[in-house]
Amino acid sequence: MEPKEIIEKAKKQLADLTGFKEPAGVGLKKEKEGWMVTVEIAEKKSIPEGMDILGTYEVHLDAKGELLGYEKIAMRKKMDTDAFEKKEE
Repeated sequence: MEPKEIIEKAKKQLADLTGFKEPAGVGLKKEKEGWMVTVEIAEKKSIPEGMDILGTYEVHLDAKGELLGYEKIAMRKKMDTDAFEKKEE
């Protein structure tokens, strides 16, 4: 699979599972079992747009692009340049 196809599969599968719209692929890494794609999604839209809350997820796919799992690793306001880690509950 081409890198673009892997990223598109990760974005689609994450959006289907979470119900959030317009995910953006921001990273791709080859792993032993397949691929890890970092995806950012607007989880809460706000006015002004810079106040949107973005979630950052690691999406793990096998070599064929099938979902193995995903995890939210950070969240931030769109206007913030640095992500902050989610708090453990």
